[in-house]
Amino acid sequence: MLTRIAGGRVVDPTAGRDSVSDVWIEDGRIVATPDRGPDRTIDAAGCIVMAGGVEVHSHIAGGNVVLARLLLPELGVSEPDAPNPHGSGRDVGLLYARMGYTTAVEPAMPPVNALATQLELAEIPLLDRGGLCVMGNDDQLLQLLRDRESADAVRDLVALNVATSRALGVKVINAGGADAFKDGAVRFSLDDEVPAYGLTSRTILNGLLDAVEALKVPHPLHVHCSNLGLPGADDSLIETLEAAEGRRIHFAHAQFYAYAALDKDNPLTGGFKSAASRIAEALARHPNATLDIGQVVFGQTATISLDVLRQFAGRKGASPKKWIVNAGDAEGGGIVPFRYRDRGPTSSLQFAIGLELMLLSPDPERTILTTDHPNGGPFTAYPRILHLLMDKEARDREVAAHPKVAAERSGLAGIEREYTLTEVAQLTRSGPAKLLGLTDRGHLRPGARADIAVYRDQADRTAMFARAHRVIKDGTVIVEDGEVVAWTRGRTLQLSVEADAGMARRTESYLQGRFGAGLSSFTVPDAAFPGRRADEPVFEAVACRT
Repeated sequence: MLTRIAGGRVVDPTAGRDSVSDVWIEDGRIVATPDRGPDRTIDAAGCIVMAGGVEVHSHIAGGNVVLARLLLPELGVSEPDAPNPHGSGRDVGLLYARMGYTTAVEPAMPPVNALATQLELAEIPLLDRGGLCVMGNDDQLLQLLRDRESADAVRDLVALNVATSRALGVKVINAGGADAFKDGAVRFSLDDEVPAYGLTSRTILNGLLDAVEALKVPHPLHVHCSNLGLPGADDSLIETLEAAEGRRIHFAHAQFYAYAALDKDNPLTGGFKSAASRIAEALARHPNATLDIGQVVFGQTATISLDVLRQFAGRKGASPKKWIVNAGDAEGGGIVPFRYRDRGPTSSLQFAIGLELMLLSPDPERTILTTDHPNGGPFTAYPRILHLLMDKEARDREVAAHPKVAAERSGLAGIEREYTLTEVAQLTRSGPAKLLGLTDRGHLRPGARADIAVYRDQADRTAMFARAHRVIKDGTVIVEDGEVVAWTRGRTLQLSVEADAGMARRTESYLQGRFGAGLSSFTVPDAAFPGRRADEPVFEAVACRT
């Protein structure tokens, strides 16, 4: 069927397109203007037409997500029949689709827990999904590095973990920090040493950066730095960026590192101010780097992280006073409930810093909107965040309502910039798709997957982006005026990478010795997903870079 989306203002920064025109769809793909009439026309007059949104970092599946729901069940309570971002996979898919998103990535999938995570991802409807394989605190990798095995061996282990977990990329979380925590570390920096292995965090980071480059993984190494949320954390991010030495690197939830210590001699007691300008300047100097924001929004949430060192330290601020910390072999971490206090000085400053980072960005396509759901707040806050980026007056009213510290210790109030619709599309569509190596989405050029969001053009951008007028997934209309009209099943995106047979044998022996179970127990098979038609694959391969 040939479908025409007619008369909308089409915004596609990858094609320099921002004009009233048509988009044509056939067989689930966008096609060039044909020489025949449409079989169906979707009227988009008065609307904004963009590619479907792409989420790069949202905790929507996995063991710690499940534990968070058990620890804080009240967070998932809402009005009857009202979907909740902290609730089921069905709710997650519905809420993303309602906002015009069609793809989402879970950023923390330990290989030993990959099967459970992939099963949960497969239960999220309406979206295509993916997961990032977490390495950097796992015993087998650290043994290879300690024993100074070749870069080829590290590469082969990374490839095997990506293949068996069916991941879309690789993430490292406070490299070596979880293992150092087991020996009593309370703060861990790039050149600190993991006592049990005699390795610095820098050595682990370099091993993973080289492996990701050698494998030509489309998504750069996804890095959660050390010292998250501490005054002086900006030093950790900048040092890590410089350590990359030109290799591609992506920084997760950068807002939590944009904290410059007010007192360099006593950083933990002296408070912090915004380092957003320093990080934006560093981003401009290093074209190899990208980041997502981790914007803070106000209200109750639960922080979820495999950074067990930081979660253990953060337990003192738990609200309510209950928490879970599990120091396992790269699959532990912690869940700490937290409330970002509306009009609270610290929360207000964090809120301002995230907006400042985006508004100072030299390139919105390398600065991706996230809340690190649920760590900074729910992903459902995106429409309001976009409104504040696009409307200086609304932003000024917001800042004025907060304690003076938010304006005094950040530069937000003095920024005149207002995001355009093109920049919004870069921030939420083309940028994240490029970052993940997903060339078939994030744009509206011929050949792209027909994942499209149509919004009524409203001055109230919060309302506009909260409930899309229409959302199209693979050429099928799935949402109309914020309501799901077709419950489609998406696919899980995985990297196409070949595992080395020799490393598979080594890992089989290692796992048998450590867990009493072999590689097959930790591999994600097609057979784990019964009930799918033969022509409805669970997974779709994404090619490595050439």
